[in-house]
Amino acid sequence: MGRYEKPGFWCSLNQARRGLFHTWTTQGHMKFHVVAGSGVLCIAALFGVTKFEWLILILAIGCVIGAEVMNTALEIVVDLVQPNFDLLAGRAKDVASGAVLVAVIQALIVGMVIFLPRLVGLVSRIL
Repeated sequence: MGRYEKPGFWCSLNQARRGLFHTWTTQGHMKFHVVAGSGVLCIAALFGVTKFEWLILILAIGCVIGAEVMNTALEIVVDLVQPNFDLLAGRAKDVASGAVLVAVIQALIVGMVIFLPRLVGLVSRIL
């Protein structure tokens, strides 16, 4: 493939797979987010959430995982451009991490809105 040719669909898909694999193998937070998201989906199945709630949960989990992947990409680029300690490079990484935190907080709020009433109802039936 020439330098300026666009890669085909399958080549692009393979590059994306490699990027996700790199993020999975190098970022502990990625593993945590995937495991936590899978756990939330299992709990959603147990509680019998509505189709709309499924969609919102999947969207929230996807936002967190997507933010983590973008954070990893930004960290790689910052390290490439500025391999030595630099205050602005560190700040860029902090801001990207902040974007992950925003997505996590949003996902937690979604989870509370969906699951808290069910948990309260479950506890009130038990007591």
